[in-house]
Amino acid sequence: MLKKKSVFILSLGIMLGVFMGICGSVLAERENVEPVVDTEALPFEDLRTFTEIFGRIKRDYVEPVSDKKLLEDAVRGMLSGLDPHSAYLGPEEYQELKEGTTGQFGGLGIEVSMENGFVKVVSPIDDTPAQKAGVKAGDLIVRLDDQPVKGMSLADAVKKMRGEPGSKILLTIVREGEEAPLKITITRDIIKVKSVKSRMLEKGYGYVRISSFQSGTGENLKEALAALKKENTGDLKGLVLDLRNNPGGVLNAAVEVSDAFIKSGLIVYTEGRIENSEMRFNAAPDDLINGAPIVVLINAGSASASEIVAGALQDQKRAVIMGEKSFGKGSVQTILPTSNGAAVKLTTARYYTPSGRSIQAEGIEPDISLARVKLESLEKSEFKPVKEADLSHHLQNGKKEKSTDGLEGEQGEGKELPETKDYPLSEALMLLKGMSIMHK
Repeated sequence: MLKKKSVFILSLGIMLGVFMGICGSVLAERENVEPVVDTEALPFEDLRTFTEIFGRIKRDYVEPVSDKKLLEDAVRGMLSGLDPHSAYLGPEEYQELKEGTTGQFGGLGIEVSMENGFVKVVSPIDDTPAQKAGVKAGDLIVRLDDQPVKGMSLADAVKKMRGEPGSKILLTIVREGEEAPLKITITRDIIKVKSVKSRMLEKGYGYVRISSFQSGTGENLKEALAALKKENTGDLKGLVLDLRNNPGGVLNAAVEVSDAFIKSGLIVYTEGRIENSEMRFNAAPDDLINGAPIVVLINAGSASASEIVAGALQDQKRAVIMGEKSFGKGSVQTILPTSNGAAVKLTTARYYTPSGRSIQAEGIEPDISLARVKLESLEKSEFKPVKEADLSHHLQNGKKEKSTDGLEGEQGEGKELPETKDYPLSEALMLLKGMSIMHK
């Protein structure tokens, strides 16, 4: 019996702290459901083997083990063997997962998964201890303090990384391009994620950054766009939508964000074996920026709900996607509560973009690919070219020196626009200007 139907995209793996999972799950609570067992299909020989092994462990293992632990570990192993996203959630883990969709939780502020026995950082969350300490998407965590990660389950590793706000943990990280492992000390904190940030890049051109998809993200986006229009004293000429390192979140929020820019048509649909796994989401007839051009920035840390938005805007020809190929999480997980207060997170469907693309293990290919480069002002480099004014005994100009009236300080150090350091954002703004000219 479906008591309450809530559709969420949760995530792959478990975020440090409470935000569990990244990239995309459907959370549909089902209670008081009688298990349906097809006795004709039961593998009795295999069950007999399971019972035999269970008995041997109880009798011969070096230390006594409770039945509860053995059975729970068996369930965990059964689910983890299916795919990286199916899992058994104990009562505490289940509660943490539900709290994680609210945007406030304790921990380091990173989304993680397990890869080859190590914890892999899928994405650091904006304005969190991990992000400020320099943790990056793709990092492999090999040690937690002095304890090797190899051999730990993801749940055990996450539990080790949790702790009281203010306490510290040392992460040993292997990063591509670095010869030696990096050691990063992070101070745990209560994570409060502000999912939508916005500002004007230039007159007429707005910027919206969505760091994760929470239950209020759709409404926050509307407020941000209204504020940008007010600051611009009119409609925008173009918008940069930044989804880089956005690990996903609530499915409804991804649909609302896509719907904000699409007047009609399909946004996303899901398909699976069970009836409730098949859903379709269509756009309502409105566009909050009246058809102004959009450039969407993505990278390898953009996952799940981010990919739903990018895929919908790309397929509907509503935006140009720029950056790197996205993470590639296109499966849907359903949360099934159990009678003991725990839950099973089970992969039940795949989701598809409007054109029918499954991004599972493929990701979203950007329309315009960008290499990973860093912009740096030549004025800040160690080498400065010699000019006439630097030569000894150079001839004076002959005119009175003009007073800068403090303008030099305003335009000098400390006032450099963020986009001059952010290569993808700089490229997006340039493209947006060209698109706005063609849009006229």
